[in-house]
Amino acid sequence: MTGHDVRRAVVTGGAGFLGSHLCERLLRGGASVICMDNFLTGSPQNVAHLIGHPGFRVVECDLTGFVHVPGEVDLVLHFASAASPTDYLRLPVETLKVGGLGTLHALGLAREKGARFVLASTSEVYGDPLRHPQREDYWGNVNPVGPRSVYDEAKRYAEALTTAYRNSRGVRSGIVRIFNSYGPRIRPHDGRAIPTFIRQALAGEPLTVAGDGSQTRSICYVDDTVTGILALAFSDLPGPVNIGHPQEITVLELAETVRDLVGSRSAITFVDRPVDDPSMRCPDTALARERLGWRPTVSSEEGLRRTIDWFTAELGLERAVGT
Repeated sequence: MTGHDVRRAVVTGGAGFLGSHLCERLLRGGASVICMDNFLTGSPQNVAHLIGHPGFRVVECDLTGFVHVPGEVDLVLHFASAASPTDYLRLPVETLKVGGLGTLHALGLAREKGARFVLASTSEVYGDPLRHPQREDYWGNVNPVGPRSVYDEAKRYAEALTTAYRNSRGVRSGIVRIFNSYGPRIRPHDGRAIPTFIRQALAGEPLTVAGDGSQTRSICYVDDTVTGILALAFSDLPGPVNIGHPQEITVLELAETVRDLVGSRSAITFVDRPVDDPSMRCPDTALARERLGWRPTVSSEEGLRRTIDWFTAELGLERAVGT
């Protein structure tokens, strides 16, 4: 399958951060796009600039209920889910339901249409990893009854369901494990480190680093993430495939980098580390590189600079430089 083969795509969670970028890129490639969202964590504002495009349609629906799309569909990208701890800790049952029932219904749609199906999974399936970097054949270290389990286990179940539909129902499926994506349209109060640090630095507030900040993350700019996701979608590779930046950064270094790029004199303060917060996160991306020809091209500094610029331009947040 290639991008030219996709005439009509469905993106569940299409008004979310990643979903909206996928809608935009697919439209740019000539596909028609149906964006499905219940706006529980997504926002109509994320796709407002696409309204009026002849190939774009928004359908407000809850994927855990009945789902129907008339006409042909070539690709189903299942991105409906709360994705930040702030959201899934506030919406634990909803997060589990969209990972279970929502995935079931999205797979059913793909099967009905004979479409390629791509599941948005996550690096969180690795839990607090005991292997480093994380390769796709690692089974993970997840607490099934911890506070983060509502997201971690929903995605692990969704992977199992996707695999079952591939093996027993013939659905042409792929699984992408996404690592710490960021960029324009990520919500300032998302709760994740990057939007929190940017918002705090722009306001001249202290940057709140969890624990001692020695835990690592691997941050991947949204343009690179979307390119990797679509490379998988346009292939026949079942996955799972890691899509993320193979360069690690500590959370403390991340806070200091954001502060420097903003030009803020904000202090850095340390707060309690969340329960089951992963101590390290770094993808082994050899599979994506060898089978999809994908590797990230945007440096962390450039990606953070673009994101900071978006925060200031789009959200009206002025830089409190020198505070």
